[in-house]
Amino acid sequence: MSEIRQDPTTKEWVIIAPERAKRPQHMPKRMLAHELPSWEESCPFCPGNESQTPDEVLRFPPSAQGSAWEVRVVPNRFAALSLSGNLTRREEGHLFRKMDGVGVNEVIIETPSHNTPIALMTREQVEKVLVAYQQRYNTLKENRQLKFITIFKNHGWASGTSLIHPHSQLVATPLATTYYRRKFDVAVDYYDNVGRCLYCDLIAEELRRGERIIAETKEFIVLHPFASRVPYETWIIPKRHCASFGLCPATGLTELSTVLRDTLLCLHRGLDNPAFNYMFDTSTTEDEEDPYYHWHIRIVPRLTTIAGFEMGSGIYINTALPEDTAKVIKKMLNSLKKGAPYPDQHALSDTMATGA
Repeated sequence: MSEIRQDPTTKEWVIIAPERAKRPQHMPKRMLAHELPSWEESCPFCPGNESQTPDEVLRFPPSAQGSAWEVRVVPNRFAALSLSGNLTRREEGHLFRKMDGVGVNEVIIETPSHNTPIALMTREQVEKVLVAYQQRYNTLKENRQLKFITIFKNHGWASGTSLIHPHSQLVATPLATTYYRRKFDVAVDYYDNVGRCLYCDLIAEELRRGERIIAETKEFIVLHPFASRVPYETWIIPKRHCASFGLCPATGLTELSTVLRDTLLCLHRGLDNPAFNYMFDTSTTEDEEDPYYHWHIRIVPRLTTIAGFEMGSGIYINTALPEDTAKVIKKMLNSLKKGAPYPDQHALSDTMATGA
């Protein structure tokens, strides 16, 4: 029987209906890393094509050390926002409000290699990407016009990406969206009621139950949330309370590089390199030390399509129990840790479909 579950962090409802996974579907073939070249002449993010992007705002290693680079951050050539303009809100009649599109949109080019996604990078390379994220976050938050900073990655065509070369983006806006305001409001209400952080209590309860936990390290836990909106939705949450990704200590980034890489590698191997989005959920730039919110990463595989019911009702239908998907990914992670060869990908996909 299906279940209707409520997400404790948003109060939104999700239908968990594993029987719907049996519907006939055609899944397009996904391109694997070895099927791509390591360098592409027409790719603006490949080495040697730096003139095809705007001037970089960050490079590792610094430009003074030569032309070679490991990570570059550049303004988005087709940015949705810019720092020109002002924040005055203008009214058209009684109902219509608008303002200039003030903000920042940057692209983090994660590697010179055209065919090396984060899942297949070295831990050290992933750490450089995370450091670049944090450095740009902390630089941009000094601009008091920018109230909220979103770091996200689109991987695979179904995720909305327009370029294959491994990259992610940062968008800084003068306001937080209604979605995040809702999350903040739920967290504030919980803190006012019980005097504790909702996410800290969520971590403690998930660890006590154990059924949706994939991994626990010194600083982080990896889990499939109780009211997952899509199959294999994965959260990475720091165990220590911290509202802002910008305040995560350097030691935390070192450990996070391993946790993020290994989590994505499990999805890459187990789900045949799925399209996915990940987002860094963090506080507003004005409230980085608040006691009620708790930054974390959401990884959302794009294995299903949002259809009319979701758009019409606002309720997602998930075709897999998070307790079952957590078992599958935990098994894959244990295999990875032991250095054992991965199972045949087709056989693994069958196992995942049954939740065994």
